Amino acid sequence: MEFLDQEFYGNSLYNWLISLGILIGSFILVKILYWIFSNVFKRITSKTKTNIDDLLLDKLEKPLTYLVLIGGYWIAIHFLKFNDTISSVLENVAYLALVLDITTIFSRIFDALISEVIMPLSEKSESSFDNQLIPVIQKGVRSIIWVLGIIIGLDNIGFDITAMIAGLGIGGLALALAAQDSVKNIFAGIMIFLDKPFRLNDRIQINGHDGSVEEVGLRSTRIRTLEGRIVTIPNCTFTDNSVINVTSQPALKVKLNLGLTYDTNEEQMQNAINILEEIVKDQPQIKDDFAAGFNGFGDFSLNILFIYYVKPEGHWLDTQTLVNKEILRRFNKEGLEFAFPTQTIYKKEM
Repeated sequence: MEFLDQEFYGNSLYNWLISLGILIGSFILVKILYWIFSNVFKRITSKTKTNIDDLLLDKLEKPLTYLVLIGGYWIAIHFLKFNDTISSVLENVAYLALVLDITTIFSRIFDALISEVIMPLSEKSESSFDNQLIPVIQKGVRSIIWVLGIIIGLDNIGFDITAMIAGLGIGGLALALAAQDSVKNIFAGIMIFLDKPFRLNDRIQINGHDGSVEEVGLRSTRIRTLEGRIVTIPNCTFTDNSVINVTSQPALKVKLNLGLTYDTNEEQMQNAINILEEIVKDQPQIKDDFAAGFNGFGDFSLNILFIYYVKPEGHWLDTQTLVNKEILRRFNKEGLEFAFPTQTIYKKEM
């Protein structure tokens, strides 16, 4: 028909209609594939014991159907004839879309493997840091996949990747110099993940801060102090200073110096020592390793040194409070008087 032979922008109407039909057909095919994914494949995967196939199907449904659209676009543009510049632009759009779609597929497959394979294994391990380290690695690998995908895509459409990488290297050097503190904290965070000087919920002491670890990030660590405040500490602080892990200690040593008045006799002194030993001997939160003894004559008191150890599962303050209250009660009951600074003045008559 002469009507279909009419040319528009260098192509006959017939060729334009065929190209449009290919695009419309690819859209229809995509809708069919969506229906197959939702009503056939998902029913099949829902009957399997593992969840990874369900997750992969859910994540790959769109990028796989996009391949059909890209293929339809590629066939459609080759039914038409354009000059070299327009043809190159149209083909480059197809190349770039294809590379980005394939990159999306690889990225989502990697995410699915991390979520359904690696994370369950890390949850079974004793280390609580794995649950935080794996998401950091996941983001890093995902970023690498996308960077490689974009580089390959730009290379396919004619960009000079070598010159671009060189430019990024110079820009990256300038950025690293400007953000060297952040880079230092990131590397310090990696060292914390690797060395594991403490775990989540451990009580630590560093630079005058004393509290439990609530979150370990790639750049900073948050601890909740004994006063209940949240303190954010740069990770480089942990590599540049000594960290005391209070939780890891086998027991908390408590040292008491008690002073009795100088009118205390030998029998009362021995009774006081026996009372101290009896108090800690009956406490389940205190180790059997304890000591009490008459260790010196002070300026205004007879001194007793009392040492005991609180077990890790015992609360460090509650246990001391319980012991101190029992000492006060028992000593008062036995008539043992605590000394306080006194001074006796003797006046000589002339």
